[in-house]
Amino acid sequence: MTSGAELFARYAFPPNELGYCGPPDVEWSDGALRSGDIDDVIHAIKQFEGAWPYLELIGGVHGLDPLDIRVVEAYWIGNGLLDHVDLLTWGNSVEERFRRRAGTGFEAIDAAVADGVPNHAFHVFCVYPWVGLLRAGMADPALDVIDRCRIRWGTVDAVDGRTAVVSSSRLAWDGRSLTIGDDASEVVRVPAELDGVAVGGVVALHWDHVCGVLDRRQQERLQLETTRHLALVNDGESGLALQI
Repeated sequence: MTSGAELFARYAFPPNELGYCGPPDVEWSDGALRSGDIDDVIHAIKQFEGAWPYLELIGGVHGLDPLDIRVVEAYWIGNGLLDHVDLLTWGNSVEERFRRRAGTGFEAIDAAVADGVPNHAFHVFCVYPWVGLLRAGMADPALDVIDRCRIRWGTVDAVDGRTAVVSSSRLAWDGRSLTIGDDASEVVRVPAELDGVAVGGVVALHWDHVCGVLDRRQQERLQLETTRHLALVNDGESGLALQI
């Protein structure tokens, strides 16, 4: 398996296991796509209809394979590739994917394109319907789903075999705005093939899984993409229409 495919699998496994994203028949082995054939692995990844078009877009703009590890990192965490996706290509991709499905609510998604980028945070905050449910007064369970669906960073407090205790900042909702709130500890799962998870280290979390160990650059970029797209949510009406 290529390193890009492995990285994709670590981040895609948690919601797929819960039945939220991707095809229902993916075969996993401890958070890794299980297959001896790379073509089978790539075929499975292409069935993640939420993520795969973003990978194609980022890779296409830069002349890279969608599963180049830099492209995969740009989508899940963020990196410099996102800074050079031209607005026309980005906007056309969003329109092609979401205009028909969102109907009249597409204006809210389209309004976020100019200042957003093709990162997982855009999809969570500006496309998914959960923010709309918050605004409609249904904070429970919408806030928890948004918080756990986003890629978040946290500091490892303890490690015990295949589990870890991690402290991370949780989202807060005051009835009008989403913000980064206070830290809270949680017990999360650590894939057996993921090395380097140690007390004091910073990790990326998706649902109840550790998906990777973050260096300072990655942590800062993940924080940037989170705050960037939170600002779009708080300034506009994103997240009101699309049920996917």
